Amino acid sequence: MADSTVVLRPPLIDGNKTFAQVTSDVCSGMEGKPTPLWWASFLTAFSFLLLGGSAIGYLVATGIGTWGANRTIGWAFDITNFVFWIGIGHAGTLISAVLYLLRQRWRTSVNRAAEAMTLFAVMCAGLFPVIHLGRPWMAYWIFPYPNTRGPLWVNFRSPLVWDAFAISTYFTISLVFWYVGLIPDLATVRDRAKEGLRKKLSGIFSLGWNGSTRTWSRYEVVYLLLAGLATPLVLSVHTIVSWDFATSVIPGWHTTIFPPYFVAGAIFSGLAMVLTLMLVARKTMRLEQYITIRHVEVMCKLIIATSGMVGLAYATEFVTALYSGNPYEQFAFLNRAFGPWGWSYGIMVSCNVIIPQLLWSKRIRTNIAIVFVISIFVNIGMWFERFVIIVTSLHRDYLPSSWADYRPTPIEIAILAGTFGLFFSCFLLFCRFLPVIAMAEVKGVLNEGREPAHGHGHAEAAGKRAGLPERVSAMEGVRG
Repeated sequence: MADSTVVLRPPLIDGNKTFAQVTSDVCSGMEGKPTPLWWASFLTAFSFLLLGGSAIGYLVATGIGTWGANRTIGWAFDITNFVFWIGIGHAGTLISAVLYLLRQRWRTSVNRAAEAMTLFAVMCAGLFPVIHLGRPWMAYWIFPYPNTRGPLWVNFRSPLVWDAFAISTYFTISLVFWYVGLIPDLATVRDRAKEGLRKKLSGIFSLGWNGSTRTWSRYEVVYLLLAGLATPLVLSVHTIVSWDFATSVIPGWHTTIFPPYFVAGAIFSGLAMVLTLMLVARKTMRLEQYITIRHVEVMCKLIIATSGMVGLAYATEFVTALYSGNPYEQFAFLNRAFGPWGWSYGIMVSCNVIIPQLLWSKRIRTNIAIVFVISIFVNIGMWFERFVIIVTSLHRDYLPSSWADYRPTPIEIAILAGTFGLFFSCFLLFCRFLPVIAMAEVKGVLNEGREPAHGHGHAEAAGKRAGLPERVSAMEGVRG
């Protein structure tokens, strides 16, 4: 059926899609056989996962002496990777919860993958505090459960214990938020699937979804409440992670700027990783009409904003050290920029502050290849930011006699590679077995930027006039 439209602004979804076409396009990647590119990507990622698993097994059997850490630099690769992966997981909650509350409708094409990315990143991050214990089989001591060890408790005043509470809470809320958003799409998969395991599992996890107006209304209320609960976590989780450093007395760490600095950096790196993954999915899964240039541009603008915040934090650290009058604090930052590890500081500033400024140009923001390369550089820079904060603040102590150098060992590098293998293996499996695009939410924004002449647009417009949520009015159009 032809549908004449008047273009009001650049559309969120290209191609004048119908509801049936959205369902078909998104489900086709799940229902067909995996492509050779998917198999090649998955086998590569799984190989890195096996490498990392073997390295962790060797580490547990031998001890953390297999790391390059020493008495001066007790934190190095492991905590760097922990903070890096926690930061990667922040953009999922930002895009899903915060932008939902702000009614930013462009999020509908990228929120599902961003939420899944959050879960996988937190899984990667959770490995490092456990293996850093040296006795990872004792990790259960840190969780709150009825104590059977008499007066023996963890130190609840320690930020490391706060990490356990913050991250477990963040993962739980993110998992529930992701699953609730999946329920309408799981019902669609259930109705399309033939008899078999997929139909049974999607039938179980769709919780008897029937698509009625009452169901949609209650779903909207639950989704809104979860978004409200998840939003404070964007600020709280990485703030608590920053207290691991800010509550110490070590020059370069003992600063009140760390909480907002870490939050801005986490969102910055998370947005870059979301952009990297979505550009790959856009090409390999033929989703160019759902993840459009408009989506890429908006995310690039967010990256520019957070890059500015991070650059301001870098400058503020130096100015604060200069005006503090503390020679140890001044030396820490001069050593950070011009000392033995000055090259890593240069990489950090170049990738996080200088290179993102290219995105001010619309020509660059609309060039997919250049944006993809810039997103890779941002993630490299953010990893080096955590490395610079941790290692360069430790390797030159108060006493020159205790100064030490650090070199990562092959075991540490293999564990880092293994976390990337875990992350991408989980993401590829997610793309294969679950809808990578939120079908129900995309159907609610199909007419964004157009004035529909007839068809399902009438149902959506009528639903809005009646005060119904956008997903309800969209589904009323489907049933109509």
